[in-house]
Amino acid sequence: MLPTEVPQSHPGPSALLLLQLLLPPTSAFFPNIWSLLAAPGSITHQDLTEEAALNVTLQLFLEQPPPGRPPLRLEDFLGRTLLADDLFAAYFGPGSPSRRFRAALGEVSRANAAQDFLPTSKNDPNLHFDAERLGQGRARLVGALRETLVAARALDYTLARQRLGAALHALQDFYSHSNWVELGEQQPHPHLLWPRQELRNLAQVSDPTCSDCEELSCPGNWLGFTLLTSGYFGTHPRKPPGKCSHGGHFDRSSSQPPRGGINKDSTSPGFSPHHMLHLQAAKLALLASIQAFSLLRSRLGDRDFSRLLDITPASSLSFVLDTTGSMGEEINAAKIQARHIVEQRRGSPMEPVHYVLVPFHDPGFGPVFTTSDPESFWQQLNEIHALGGGDEPEMCLSALQLALLHTPPLSDIFVFTDASPKDAFLTNQVESLTQERRCRVTFLVTEDPSRVQGRARREALSPLRFEPYKAVALASGGEVIFTKDRHIQDVATIVGESMAALVTLPLDPPVVVPGQPLVFSVDGLLQRITVRIHGDISSFWIKNPAGVSQGQEEGMGPLGHTRRFGQFWMVTMDDPLQTGTWEIQVTAEGTPGVRVQAQTSLDFLFHFGIPMEDGPHPGLYPLTQPVAGLQTQLLVEVTGLGSRANPGDPQPHVSHVILRGVPEGAELGQVPLEPVGPPERGLLTASLPATLLSTPRPFSLELIGQDGVGRLLHRAAPQPSTVVPVLLELSGPSGFLAPGSKVPLSLRVASFSGPQDLDLRTSVNPSFSLTSNLSRAHLEMNESAWGRLWLEVPDSAAPDSVVMVTVTAAGREASPVPPTHAFLRLLVLAPARQDQLAAPTHSHDPIFTTATPAFCPFTLVTQGRAGAGLSGSPWWGTIGGVLLLLGLDSW
Repeated sequence: MLPTEVPQSHPGPSALLLLQLLLPPTSAFFPNIWSLLAAPGSITHQDLTEEAALNVTLQLFLEQPPPGRPPLRLEDFLGRTLLADDLFAAYFGPGSPSRRFRAALGEVSRANAAQDFLPTSKNDPNLHFDAERLGQGRARLVGALRETLVAARALDYTLARQRLGAALHALQDFYSHSNWVELGEQQPHPHLLWPRQELRNLAQVSDPTCSDCEELSCPGNWLGFTLLTSGYFGTHPRKPPGKCSHGGHFDRSSSQPPRGGINKDSTSPGFSPHHMLHLQAAKLALLASIQAFSLLRSRLGDRDFSRLLDITPASSLSFVLDTTGSMGEEINAAKIQARHIVEQRRGSPMEPVHYVLVPFHDPGFGPVFTTSDPESFWQQLNEIHALGGGDEPEMCLSALQLALLHTPPLSDIFVFTDASPKDAFLTNQVESLTQERRCRVTFLVTEDPSRVQGRARREALSPLRFEPYKAVALASGGEVIFTKDRHIQDVATIVGESMAALVTLPLDPPVVVPGQPLVFSVDGLLQRITVRIHGDISSFWIKNPAGVSQGQEEGMGPLGHTRRFGQFWMVTMDDPLQTGTWEIQVTAEGTPGVRVQAQTSLDFLFHFGIPMEDGPHPGLYPLTQPVAGLQTQLLVEVTGLGSRANPGDPQPHVSHVILRGVPEGAELGQVPLEPVGPPERGLLTASLPATLLSTPRPFSLELIGQDGVGRLLHRAAPQPSTVVPVLLELSGPSGFLAPGSKVPLSLRVASFSGPQDLDLRTSVNPSFSLTSNLSRAHLEMNESAWGRLWLEVPDSAAPDSVVMVTVTAAGREASPVPPTHAFLRLLVLAPARQDQLAAPTHSHDPIFTTATPAFCPFTLVTQGRAGAGLSGSPWWGTIGGVLLLLGLDSW
């Protein structure tokens, strides 16, 4: 987080320092890294998005010196690959994790790429500047940027990143799909982000724009006039006589005279007839993307812009609190921990960037309170007291679902309760939502599951009543910790510990087996290891690779310091840690909980995708989870690859991923990872094995490699993943919801693993009216069913409120098929607020005013990848190292 907010200045004409890209010629832009298989050397939408974000982040760091650290110097970044890890190390300090920032960029990049794949966007010419829809395209582009601002101000950064990705896709497409480059323009269009500036010199429907070209490469088919045009794609709308096509193998319009096309999406003439202009289009698209990021920074301010892109190593703080009368000690413990975190981290890079609080009892839950101000959060928390209620169960999972809706991805959520859930029917839906949001849930329960005395009950309750908590914790990578009232304040210290950017180390086996030790590996990049053990423990010991062991006795031992609070132990190991294989032996009744966590800058992100190789924009269609029977790619992004245990050590590297069943830990296979691009970028890919995808099941990912001196490197994904039985796609309007409106949503369900008889259920939070014309579906293998939903937004809908639509596909009756969930986030915006979006607040703000454009000076530095071109993923090209001094008046 940035320590202060300083308004961005907007000086007059000044110098732009540009590090020139020496990239080979190419044509239009493909979605992402997978596109490079079809058109090697191309620059993708993903490349452009990440390059632009890194440049603006560097500019922000240069203008906002870090507190207590020397200011950054531009010369330290010139002539070298620009990486998020390096930026964070220079600004926040060595070892500061960039994982959240890179995950936020991934959200934007995947939303960008999805515009080429989603059924509601892939064929809409207004979203791609196709078919001479230039005015309509500009309106949709500016609308998406406005929606980004509104969503960010409503603290819904996930939705803001989705809209930002859509805006950047359209902006970048303009330079590939129009003839702006062919007109000889050397700078981005001066009016594209200024909606009240007229787009001039547009070709009319009667103006011929292209001549016939029967070759794949068409360098001379543009007629050379001075009017602005773009190519037609497909048959909707039909291409008028004499007009240019988009072009490429999959464009049906390009077979009709005039044949050929003008797109510059890739380096391949088979996809892009104007492939020879790909470099120029990419360069302008990158500059325009930097403009868009800079404008958002200006409009939001540095602090909120940093939150939009998670430009911080810190996490969020999210509490779900039972407020019934028996919860006094637990609420006090939450207050103490929150106050400690706020005071200890205030003004530091680890100060939380987002705060969420959801109370619950019975029969109610909520409302949700969200803020980015620590004092507001503390005041709200301080007003909560244990009152009323007193009987069990409570509406815990409903409150947790509400918290998940408002908590940023990659966050920890802490639930304080002494009651079982009344709404256990939500268990599977909440499990899926934790994995979709990549949030880890820890339950602190001051109720022993075997206890029969305590708060009042309406009925006799089962000893298994806490199983829904255990299921959610397992699915999210969290824990359920049972303790007593008198120990809750001490046990609650795990809240602060869990927010310290820790990784959870994989254990073998993953659960305690009587008589068998748990084994974990320590490499030279790990620090501050903490072991947590809880349950009905008789004894335990921890042994290092040298054979030195330490038991459960409290106080200092030969390996570290042990604290005990009832049946909860926390052992903090002494640094430096001995590398190698460590063991933990636990003797206990039942199944105790054991967790080993450590600090490290080396971690990884991952996501899944379907290769789309048979269309005009080959790439990887992003998936939240793999689908049974559907060929799926795993993409891994390793963070902190520049970490060294000692100066001069070689760089660590990773080799493969181990797949394990959950919860038993049986190995399901190993898949080698193939690097993409330069090693320091840390991008790798693998095909998931068909055996894993043959049946729905949960599984976990473990990353394997070696540190710089050859020791085993072992990391685990924070949450397990799930192979779901069907593909469920839910899409909605590109804009916001307005009170009093009725909005259509599109639903598709598809099976790739055999016949399916499915019931489809819908729900919406808050409880708006939602109807569907598809409640059941029988699908054969490789068959799809389509449906339409109608969401009615009442006049009373709160502005800036988030709406979550959920569709569940489940096997009928006694079917063993587990349910699949699709989630769609929407934002309500009152018409008055939509009108206010056009009201100027700064004369220099192009999104809101008709003022003459003015630009901030910035420095363009590229990630410099090997091989070079334009498409939808990171850059594979070397930096030329040539500096050009350009005056801003040349824009």
